[in-house]
Amino acid sequence: MPQVSVAQLFEDNADALKLGWISGPRNPSPFLDSSEINQASQGLIGHLNLVHPNWIQIFSRTEAAYFAALGEGEQREALARLASSGLVCVILSEQEKSPTALAEFAASRNIPLLSSPLHSLQIIWVVRTYLGRALAEFVTRHGVFLDVLGMGMLITGESGVGKSELALELISRGSGLVADDVVELYHIAPETLEGRSPELLKDFLEVRGLGMLNIRTIFGETAVRTKKNLKLIVQMEKPVGGVIPGLDRLPLNASSEDIMGISIRKVVLPVAAGRNLAVLAEAAVRNYVLQLRGIDSTQEFIQRQEKQLNRRS
Repeated sequence: MPQVSVAQLFEDNADALKLGWISGPRNPSPFLDSSEINQASQGLIGHLNLVHPNWIQIFSRTEAAYFAALGEGEQREALARLASSGLVCVILSEQEKSPTALAEFAASRNIPLLSSPLHSLQIIWVVRTYLGRALAEFVTRHGVFLDVLGMGMLITGESGVGKSELALELISRGSGLVADDVVELYHIAPETLEGRSPELLKDFLEVRGLGMLNIRTIFGETAVRTKKNLKLIVQMEKPVGGVIPGLDRLPLNASSEDIMGISIRKVVLPVAAGRNLAVLAEAAVRNYVLQLRGIDSTQEFIQRQEKQLNRRS
């Protein structure tokens, strides 16, 4: 299951939030686990809450004023409630100073204390968005993932069918490489899958006969993407006896593939000598964009044909 340590959260957001590490262990640091978060009833991040604790507590001026108004015994009692809540870190916002009781509590429990000069709401917005992506459930798929004409396209098919060659042709025509061979698809929103590349394979495309190609080095920075939302699957198929079983010449209903409960539009491209698959792949993207706008070429043709038949009758 996806996990994010407090140290990783700090490193990834240090510049955006101007974070400072006040105290607590960095290696190893506490971590957030998506399976525990999904099963727990507490919030992910929010202002200091002693009744329904958050995994990450924000200590702003309002919380500091409330905490200072409590007696020493009440402060210890309030912090004791947090001890068993799964708290992983406390972030002091708006350059607020840590009360002695909070600092001692954090030190005794090995809970990191972070600080930021930004307003608490800004911190919550940034961290919540970051954790939404970092802790998203994911699956892996074999294929090549590209940004084609602004749309995320996953090219699939059997080994040796020509996925990498098609991807290389599309890249030379202006598309961008996201991932080759292993594509990680993250469920970041109810109807959204975001494709990324494993760190080891970033920027590389394997082409038979040429080996591993560094696309960033060969084609430049604009030829690669760090991530892209998956919208279209193009499956390459070699015809058997000139026919692909189950493939209609004029499909009346669009096919799709279910990934993590999300339906993704799917197009099957027969692979044969003389076919310009790059042009066909780009045409599939353009056609899907038109369908999203309510323009269906197949249905338009059928309606035109019906009108013609009605006139003759």
